[in-house]
Amino acid sequence: MLIGLQNVTFEFGARVIVEDATWHIQPGERIGLVGYNGTGKSTILKVLVGEYTPSKGSVEKGKDTTIGYLHQDLLSFDTNDNITEVALGAFERVRQLEKDIEQLGSELEKDPENEDLLIRYTDSLHELDVLDGYNIHHKAEEVLHGLGFSNEDLARPYKEFSGGWRMRVLLAKMILQQPDVLLMDEPTNHLDLPSIEWLEKYLLHYKGSVVIVSHDKFFLNRMVNKIVEVYQQELHIYSGDYNYYEQEKALRIEMQQKAFENQQDYIRQQERFIERFKAKASKAAQAQSIQKRLDKLDKVEDVQLERPDLRINFQLEKVPGKVLVALKDVSKQFGNIRILSHTDAEIERGDKIALIGANGKGKSTALRIVGGTESFEGERVWGHNVEESFYAQHQLEALTLTNTILEELQQCGSKKTDVELRSLLGAFLFGGEDVEKKIRVLSGGEKARVALAKTIVSKANFLILDEPTNHLDMHSVELLAEALNKYAGSYILVSHDRYFISKTANKIWEIVDNKIKEFKGTYQEWVEWNERMAKQAAANPAPAAAEPVKAAPVVKETKPQQTNIDREAQKELQRQQRKLATLETDINKAKTEKQRIEDSMGNPEIYADKQKFVTLENDYKKIQEQLNALNKEYETVFEKVMELEG
Repeated sequence: MLIGLQNVTFEFGARVIVEDATWHIQPGERIGLVGYNGTGKSTILKVLVGEYTPSKGSVEKGKDTTIGYLHQDLLSFDTNDNITEVALGAFERVRQLEKDIEQLGSELEKDPENEDLLIRYTDSLHELDVLDGYNIHHKAEEVLHGLGFSNEDLARPYKEFSGGWRMRVLLAKMILQQPDVLLMDEPTNHLDLPSIEWLEKYLLHYKGSVVIVSHDKFFLNRMVNKIVEVYQQELHIYSGDYNYYEQEKALRIEMQQKAFENQQDYIRQQERFIERFKAKASKAAQAQSIQKRLDKLDKVEDVQLERPDLRINFQLEKVPGKVLVALKDVSKQFGNIRILSHTDAEIERGDKIALIGANGKGKSTALRIVGGTESFEGERVWGHNVEESFYAQHQLEALTLTNTILEELQQCGSKKTDVELRSLLGAFLFGGEDVEKKIRVLSGGEKARVALAKTIVSKANFLILDEPTNHLDMHSVELLAEALNKYAGSYILVSHDRYFISKTANKIWEIVDNKIKEFKGTYQEWVEWNERMAKQAAANPAPAAAEPVKAAPVVKETKPQQTNIDREAQKELQRQQRKLATLETDINKAKTEKQRIEDSMGNPEIYADKQKFVTLENDYKKIQEQLNALNKEYETVFEKVMELEG
């Protein structure tokens, strides 16, 4: 065990977060810590690292266990150092050794015969080598690049970056420290899709244990092998990913409900017997015995799934024309940074568009251009009867802090009565006296819900949504996705939550080479299409440059292929594709065997036995030849498949 809770109870005043909770984090575990908003996930992380002390029980930690803790409060850190220097702060011992070596080197120049200095100098060099100290700059740059920083960014001062980018630098530093346990509170909130995918790959090979609080279901499904749920002041542990947890939780609830109902039937039956026979002398003793047995019965609790439900219903007043907004010859740049260049795009009635891509590509800028709140060159044509509503992160800051929640909605111009507004706020989990709370005392999640309520109260037929799922728990994200699926209007949204995008979008927009590229299909179809394109590009790097003349005949042949020739070609294509799949399997087997032989050749005992060594060397030559032949055949078959697909 690296760290854990033993019979821990933790309370905030009268509110119990967990009671008598036990949880041990073992080496190599990747754990998702989940629960509804307000159940205390972040609090439990703070208990683990010692920021909070439990009321009862103990936090147990291995003597040499190192912990890294990524959380929002880290953003108070500030410095003039460049971001590479901040990330290199992970290598404290290496940096100290570098200073020591420089100092000892200077002293040795003055006193080259000093044996004590020479020994210390040699020992420091050896320790630096053991710690792989010569590669720390390369490691830091690799991690920073993975998290989305360019070469130019590496020399920029930390204080020049916004909060989200600062959090990435601190995440890079924490990853480079390689603690035994990495605790991460909403790490994907400040990352774009490419950076999330890079972080997934990095953490999957991370040697330490990882605990993640996240509302990104895709991220958890790819990352974790255990789920710990904070539910009804208890920790419930599930061995599997997030999908397994959802299925298993539903099964547990169903089994407990059946056990409860069966026990209630039994209790009612026994109570009827007692009631009927307690006054009858011959049966009184038996009735008393049954009553004692019932008193000692270990009661099964009634199970009701407790969860806060957003009840979101969109209402539309007007039906817009076919085209809601058209961008014509649009260009936009900030200084020397060009975002869009002479691009065109249209949003039609019924479109549900996800605008995706790396940070810095201009997604939010494009969204503001669509919404008419950003200046640009070119033309934006607004459609007939379009009533838009724009939800963006900056709207959280635009809320009037001195207003109550109810007052904030009263000032939206929705013409709804207070009773209707209270009902709407109830759907957003603000019940009873909550609506009288001032905006300034609300958490980030509560402010996000108020801003979403303001967007929805508008009766708009076109929604523009910038990161609407930030600060929402997973259940609320699902409910928002369901509501958007039922929504009769159109929308365009920016989100880094792949689960949310996959549930809501029927078109994908991506900014590529300063143009808006449209993909007509779902997020999953877009991912699969990209993977196919990447495989083709990897297998056939530059066919266009090598054989430009082949393009013309292919175009000419496309028309008459709806015949028997086409069917024969299709059959041949399928045959070659099957052959390709078989070859891929054979190549993987050959690679595994080659790796096994290489591992054996690294064993010194092999070289003590000449016969074993000769056999192994022959096996290695054979497998290498086999692998070469398979790769050659694979290339030939792949080219045939490409021809047939073309």
